[in-house]
Amino acid sequence: MTEDLVRREDHDGIAVLTISNPPVNALGLATRQALIAAIAALEADDGIRAVVLTGAGKVFVGGADISEFDRPPEAPHLPDVIAAIEAARKPWIAAVNGAALGGGAELALGCSCRILATTARIALPETKLGIIPGAGGTQRLPRLIGIAAAIDVITGGREITADEAHDSGLADGLAGDDLIRTALDFARGLTGPLPAPAATRPLEDPGAEFWDKARARIAKAARGNPAPLAALAAIHEGATAGFAAGIRLERETFLRLRRSDEAAALRYLFFAERAAPRPASLRGITPAPLARIGVIGGGTMGSGIAAALANAGLPVTLAETSPEALATGMARLSAIFAAQVKRGLHDAAAAEARIALVTGTVGLADLSCCDLVIEAVFEDLAVKRGVFAELAGVCGPETILATNTSYLDPEQIVADLPHPGRFIALHFFSPAQVMKLLEIVPLAATSPQTRATGFALAARLGKIPVTAGNCEGFIGNRILKRYRAAAEMLLTEGIPPAAIDGAMRDFGFGMGPFEMQDMSGLDIAFRAREAARASGEGVPEIPGDVLVRAGRLGQKAGAGWYDYAPGSRQPLPSDRVAGLLAPFVLTARPLNSAGIADRLVGVMADEGQKILAEGIALSPADIDLVEIHGYGFPRHRGGPMFHMSRKRQA
Repeated sequence: MTEDLVRREDHDGIAVLTISNPPVNALGLATRQALIAAIAALEADDGIRAVVLTGAGKVFVGGADISEFDRPPEAPHLPDVIAAIEAARKPWIAAVNGAALGGGAELALGCSCRILATTARIALPETKLGIIPGAGGTQRLPRLIGIAAAIDVITGGREITADEAHDSGLADGLAGDDLIRTALDFARGLTGPLPAPAATRPLEDPGAEFWDKARARIAKAARGNPAPLAALAAIHEGATAGFAAGIRLERETFLRLRRSDEAAALRYLFFAERAAPRPASLRGITPAPLARIGVIGGGTMGSGIAAALANAGLPVTLAETSPEALATGMARLSAIFAAQVKRGLHDAAAAEARIALVTGTVGLADLSCCDLVIEAVFEDLAVKRGVFAELAGVCGPETILATNTSYLDPEQIVADLPHPGRFIALHFFSPAQVMKLLEIVPLAATSPQTRATGFALAARLGKIPVTAGNCEGFIGNRILKRYRAAAEMLLTEGIPPAAIDGAMRDFGFGMGPFEMQDMSGLDIAFRAREAARASGEGVPEIPGDVLVRAGRLGQKAGAGWYDYAPGSRQPLPSDRVAGLLAPFVLTARPLNSAGIADRLVGVMADEGQKILAEGIALSPADIDLVEIHGYGFPRHRGGPMFHMSRKRQA
């Protein structure tokens, strides 16, 4: 029943309305109907002089019901609900008890006043779903906190904390304890004229130069997602043509974008990301406790993993082979935390607290007290086997032992060691303290509890976990190998590296395949190919080998697929590379930017289909999550599997 979705309690002339639509009080059709009915009833009730609106549980309103986006809009629409609140004769006070997101934020903006719990936050994250606010967010927020601040929040999907809301004037008060009592007291104290509704407040146009700079900045950050620029256009319209014109353009744009491929892709990812941490096969399985975690190796990967653990508040024991190596690893950790302070992720005191969570040790003996140990040493099978053989003697059978290998067979790493149910591969991506993907690779004997612990760790670290089967490169690196090979095949058709990289940037990648190789170093993959050749495998010579033999190892050498000026990371097309590649060019075949992207993304999707057929990935969505979170595939394209499926349906 709709009355159950919006509960009413009267307190001496003040009505408290509580939206109760678990789990996030989404503003679906029935909830909107209940709100419209409540507004009409309250307007007709002469015994009520003010209304306090809040949400049940820990969320004010988590936004619209996204499942409705694939259906035609049904009245009453959210803009109608908010307009009715704004036009009410009685003041409405939003008592924001938790997250007010999307439509929930717009609902709060339409109220006369706002009282926020100190833990509350307000955000308009619609551009992350390929749409823009559709119920006045682009018009009311600028009129409440200013155009520049509102652009930052709306186009970037940034959250506003309770303190920031209070400082900006968005919140009329904060409540540390009893939010409803604070809101009731505030309502009782309202005398005289009410604050002007946001819709009627003036908005000064900052001028053409301001808008030009904003467009350039947002276009660069959006990487092809049309929603941020569309949101800016709606804000601009409201600032230059008035509220009515702005709200009209906002609604037209919202309805148009929600039918777009980009919005469909981002909705698909929204549901995939929500499902990823909770695989059905692990329901009812209790993960092992994680009171202390060991990390073996203080190199780039090991220090990054240790930093990610410490950032999540987990005590870490970092093991190295010598005091000198340990000191270097701890210095890397300190540098990571210092960089986070510089970027404003936390303050110096928090950095000190994080480094205090990490205990360094030489050798493996002190890892016996750990619940989980993650090995992150050099990619050498003999070295890794030696580490795990020693760990098996140091740690008890209840300790979970994980390898972070990228390419080696984890089954070979732990072959013949006791208690095989505790072994697993946890493939982090570099830099591990930043990258959100975690490939979880169970071995043949891995126990359900060990798997569940891997997923629990991902949740604790805020990472997206994906189960991957055991094959060379697992899911992500296997697709990467095909992608790079296909890019090099385009070189044989006379297409230069800069054109290929430019095409992938146009598609939405942050960088193309050759720029990426230059950044990571061409010698890494070269050594793997040389090792395969030494073992008798028939690995053909490829253009990348020629570059490495010529001393062109990438940015670190000042030369790779591109030239680099001293101290610069700006890639410059190279005549030397053109000469080295000339013997590989078999034919000159013109291909435009879109054609290049179609070819390479098609190769990625084709390899994905093979991975699915072999059971290496459990679903197309898992492959897309790997590519999005591990390899920079543009979010608004949905991943290679979704993108190519959509193209086939078109």
